[in-house]
Amino acid sequence: MTPDSKLLGNYLKDRRGKLDPANFGISPIRRRTPGLRREEVAQRANVSATWYTWLEQGRGGSPSSEVLNRLAEALELNKEEREHLFLLAQQRPPRVQYQPGEPVSPQLQRVLDSLEHSPALVRTSLWDIVAWNDAARAVLLDYETLPPEDRNILRILFCNPRVRNSMSNWRRDVANVVAVFRAEVIRAGAQEKVQGLVDELCQRSPDFAAIWQGDYDVQRFGEGLKRTEHPEVGDVSFEYSSFAIDGRADLGLVIYTPASLVDRNKVQRLIDTWQRTRPVASGEEKEACSDLISQDYSGNYFTST
Repeated sequence: MTPDSKLLGNYLKDRRGKLDPANFGISPIRRRTPGLRREEVAQRANVSATWYTWLEQGRGGSPSSEVLNRLAEALELNKEEREHLFLLAQQRPPRVQYQPGEPVSPQLQRVLDSLEHSPALVRTSLWDIVAWNDAARAVLLDYETLPPEDRNILRILFCNPRVRNSMSNWRRDVANVVAVFRAEVIRAGAQEKVQGLVDELCQRSPDFAAIWQGDYDVQRFGEGLKRTEHPEVGDVSFEYSSFAIDGRADLGLVIYTPASLVDRNKVQRLIDTWQRTRPVASGEEKEACSDLISQDYSGNYFTST
């Protein structure tokens, strides 16, 4: 059984379990488990019940595109979920193999720096933060004070209690974050590379383990509205947008734009305060930061995803 066939089987089983039999005219009475039965999905997709069972068990081989389309319809998958099914089964659309990239270009860093009132950051497929602007340091988190291995969005969200306390909808937000992360890992072909991070977070955070092991939702980051609570200025709202970086499939750009003039003024206050008090870490201080994520450190800790 290959890793991909096991993931495909887990995904099919998860999606099947989330279907409501009543929506298909099937009585839910006398059912020991939620969702449709394997033979019911097989019938809807016009495939053999035995072969479909093998697919969920990770030993059904690679389904054709026609069969995958029928399975997507039988399971009522949306656009993102259908894409995920194809990526798991056939590694198509063309699979991008994850390769640790070079540092961001000077041109891209200048783009970040030009966004004076919009916190912006660049993250990898593994959600390591590799570039940011001064607005991000002042408003989100001063990533420069962290060792590179701790500049990871998931580590920050799940392993820092002060970050967690600053998010009014922490559980909902992190569930969405994991759904986006799961989809991006598959899209980037980084399953093996990310396994160490997943194992670490499952050990360090029961909440992460419960989400990662208990559900299989996938979604895109896209754009939307983010509200959060900052200890110095109170509620702040941002419109966030995510962008692919042409020629750098391993990187993504996220920009947080203040949602109103009031929010922009709050951002300016935070930037002014940060510029007056910004720390200048010595070599010894940087070395002492190796365990910052597990500590209740001082300074800005407001963050988002």
